[in-house]
Amino acid sequence: MREVSFIKQNKEKWLSFEKAVFNNDFKDPDELASQYIHLINDLAYAQTYYPKSKVIVYLNQLAAKAFQKIYKTKREDTNRIVGFWKTEVPLICYQYRKFIYIAFIIFFSFTFIGVISAANDGEFVRSVLGDNYVNMSLENIEKGDPVAVYKSGSNWGSFIGITINNLRVGIIAFVFGVFLGIGTLYIMFKNCIMLGSFQYFFYEKEVFWESVRGIWIHGSMEIFAIVIEAAAGLILGASILFPATHSRYTSFKMGAKTGIKILISTFPFTFFAGFLEGFVTRYSNIMPHWLSVGIILITLSIISYYYLIYPFKVQKEITQNPHLILSNS
Repeated sequence: MREVSFIKQNKEKWLSFEKAVFNNDFKDPDELASQYIHLINDLAYAQTYYPKSKVIVYLNQLAAKAFQKIYKTKREDTNRIVGFWKTEVPLICYQYRKFIYIAFIIFFSFTFIGVISAANDGEFVRSVLGDNYVNMSLENIEKGDPVAVYKSGSNWGSFIGITINNLRVGIIAFVFGVFLGIGTLYIMFKNCIMLGSFQYFFYEKEVFWESVRGIWIHGSMEIFAIVIEAAAGLILGASILFPATHSRYTSFKMGAKTGIKILISTFPFTFFAGFLEGFVTRYSNIMPHWLSVGIILITLSIISYYYLIYPFKVQKEITQNPHLILSNS
């Protein structure tokens, strides 16, 4: 069958199903499950015979949205909680993966601006970080412990204070997305400029490696989580700017709900990053190099896998085995 004929034959069915999903307009769960299976079959057919077609993207997105609706009919709360991180969030990350990629591009671009600015203006670091912080860091470098700032305060006090601050930054990065995404970009710009100039400062003082061993023990998860939270903010902003076939209000509600789910998914990583900063980072200058590097690589690998690789595995599994999902509904 030609692609045009395939689309023409199934277009009304897909649009009807999409409308029913968004409006929760199903008589019973069996009807939803039955139509979902038909959708997956159409997706498999399109992937086989029209591998480069845009219809595959549309059907993939519709299948992900339909799954989220099916998933909500699960009866056991414990499965719902586990499944939120195991299946629902990865599917959302797959569906909105372009926003995550864009958030990372913006993150690296803004951080690079911070590095270049610090390299070309000797006073830039002080204007960003403040004289007190820079002077304290210079004193710590002279004492042979560039990241001694992480040793201040008690373990529990640092853990709680840092975690609350990081949660606040992440929530603000998301909520500010309501200003058409510009607010999120501002939060990213502010934090990335600080990060870039901060790292260049240590590079200029020839203690870059020592700073990396300290900062990124907790920073791998902390910074990565903030980027994901920024992606959630961009999704929120895009839902207002680009409502597509929905009303702007309906699109906004969908974007807010999706963004909140992504935001919540980062909280365990933010808590763990706070724990590392409060209890582990303070010992970075005395621990073996292999241990500090190992912690950095492991934490970065875990969060990278969850948000960048695992979503593809979940999407593939659901596409190929829809009955495995429906059997738990």
